[in-house]
Amino acid sequence: MFRGITLKNVLISLFASAFLAFGLYNVHAVSGVTEGGVLGATLLLQHWFAISPALSNAVLNALCYLFGTKTLGRKFVIYSIVSTVGFSVMYAVLEQFPPLYPALYEMPLLAALLGALFVGFGAGFCVRAGGAPSGDDALAMGLSHLLGKKIETIYLVSDFTVLLLSLSYIPWQRIGWSLLTVVLSGRIIGVVQRFGREEPK
Repeated sequence: MFRGITLKNVLISLFASAFLAFGLYNVHAVSGVTEGGVLGATLLLQHWFAISPALSNAVLNALCYLFGTKTLGRKFVIYSIVSTVGFSVMYAVLEQFPPLYPALYEMPLLAALLGALFVGFGAGFCVRAGGAPSGDDALAMGLSHLLGKKIETIYLVSDFTVLLLSLSYIPWQRIGWSLLTVVLSGRIIGVVQRFGREEPK
């Protein structure tokens, strides 16, 4: 079952997902600048139902992975589970302490940029290791296969849907900053994933 799974990639997945959790807790959760996809959905659930992202991230990811099982490789699933556990454990630990800088709420541009860095590098290194800390990838792959649509389209629809729902608790002015962080984090994930690797001919 674990053939081809390396300790190096397991450790990268754990540390990168912990880095992501640190950013989500200390930036997104206090700044009113949210994310798209599953990460944004966890913040939405936290606001309206007081459900910790430590729990909701694990549940939503599990549902996404189940949905996309037939289109995902074994190693991707294993590394994604490692990343999900790393994220949830780190977020649960961080919740025992107050956020480092709550004043980020008054600095949405800085929050959007910092948030993009945490999400971009955290998720990017998880993807580079072979998995993902969020079920967005599994969901996008599954829907792309089922609907015959480009995976980029599925990601975009997912992010915009969550951002639209987030208008229920985030002022519309802040959604612009959220859109900025979503676009930037997506670009960073792509750069981290491809850095130092030859593009397919």
